[in-house]
Amino acid sequence: MAVEHVEIERKFDVDEAFELPDLGGAPGVVEVRAPVEHALEAAYYDTADLRLARARVTMRRRTGGPDAGWHVKLPAAAGARRELHSPLGRATKTPPKAVLEPVLGIVRRAPAAQVASLRTRRVVSELVADDGRVLAEVADDHVTGTALPAAPGEAAVVTTWREVEVELVDGDEQLLADVAGLLLAAGAQPASSPAKLTRVLAHRLADADAAAPPAPARAGKTKKGKKKKQRHAPGTPAGEVVRAALAAQVRALQDADLMVRTGQPDGVHQVRVACRRLRSTLAAFRPVLDRTQTDPLREELAQVGSALSPSRDGEVAVAHLRDLVDAEPPELVLGPVVARLQQEAVRDEQAGDAQARKALNAPAYLQLRDDLDALVEGPPLTEAAARPAEEVLREVVARTGRRLRRSVEAAQDSDDAEALHEVRKAAKRLRYTAEAAVPVLGAPVVELVSALKGVQEVLGDRQDTFITRPLCLQLGRAAFAAGENTFTWGRLHALEEARCEQAEREFWLRWPELRSVLKSRST
Repeated sequence: MAVEHVEIERKFDVDEAFELPDLGGAPGVVEVRAPVEHALEAAYYDTADLRLARARVTMRRRTGGPDAGWHVKLPAAAGARRELHSPLGRATKTPPKAVLEPVLGIVRRAPAAQVASLRTRRVVSELVADDGRVLAEVADDHVTGTALPAAPGEAAVVTTWREVEVELVDGDEQLLADVAGLLLAAGAQPASSPAKLTRVLAHRLADADAAAPPAPARAGKTKKGKKKKQRHAPGTPAGEVVRAALAAQVRALQDADLMVRTGQPDGVHQVRVACRRLRSTLAAFRPVLDRTQTDPLREELAQVGSALSPSRDGEVAVAHLRDLVDAEPPELVLGPVVARLQQEAVRDEQAGDAQARKALNAPAYLQLRDDLDALVEGPPLTEAAARPAEEVLREVVARTGRRLRRSVEAAQDSDDAEALHEVRKAAKRLRYTAEAAVPVLGAPVVELVSALKGVQEVLGDRQDTFITRPLCLQLGRAAFAAGENTFTWGRLHALEEARCEQAEREFWLRWPELRSVLKSRST
């Protein structure tokens, strides 16, 4: 079983003449222990098209040093990088199934084989506090990296360099910054590559990047630090904008998949969101994409979302009811209500994790992921894809807005509880479409996105009660059968009915403002 380690470090490029400064001068450091030398050997594994490296994931089998074993390093977030450690075992030619499982959504059915090897002479110095705690390790590495031939007849590529790594152990970010300052003052430079493997495979990754679709527009920052959307150049073809949006959403699905497989909170929700965004994009941009090829993908994405719905819905319902009970006066919580909700939460977590992994390991899902990659690489564009994106996106937003208005009109004349659920789904589609249009249309659709978020939250609260109310009945019946007081379960059910009614009133109060925004966007 893999053991997780969180790695917070900084890397620096240094030349052969570089000398480590006296790091005992860093605040809080009272001792720099005598250096210890290690000889490290690491074999790196990836698919032939370097899927792991391009997803900012590394997989290696390391021998030598105190952390020998299989290591899977995941993408960095907030300055930290999660690392999964597994025992060495006997496998050397291919990674064991247990090591591959967390990244199966990236590798899928492509074989993973050795793509590079690294030999490192590492000299480690520990920085120690006055109470004996090791605050950080400073590793002076002399590295020889070998990129194995990518095809028969090609030669291996050997790269040598020296770098210094500072990794926190029991220290804080300030210590990391202080040590970094000392190294920079001594002549070190911030590392030109985020990982050793990236440096070794730079030539192959450059070829892969050249063949990749254009990167989506990224958010910049204003002078006040607020994020703003990077605009596409005027006249950019609609097909290019749609392809960039699809590429970003496929990457988001891959990141969410990795969250689920590595047990991260909210992973299932993020997979469902990514699937919904992709379905909305494929539907909204039918004028640009051949629907005979994209509609089957929409159906497969819907099936993934449906397979994950029970686990996510149950998780949300139980969490809400627990919060509701916590807010109740103690005299109104009769019987072991908290215990029953805790038991339900544990059952939901266990069942949901198993269900999610089963859905994401299914051959159909892995094929869908391959198909989505192919879609991004070569989208089935129509003649309209050559039109300016501004024109096409205005039409798409207006058409999706009309769909929302029709669903609201239908709900006004209906007593069916599903009618407002259809409004919610239409609002989601419009919001996702409008968000994709922001880099092209800019401020005119930002107001629309904001209004839609509010409506989506209100209708989302309403929809949640269609899960919580049956759960109250289910747990209340179980309590009754066990001879427990069921008053609180009836009260919770009534509170959820009231929440549903309040959400409906809130939506109809918000609708005139949203209708006005929709009207202004369609003119």
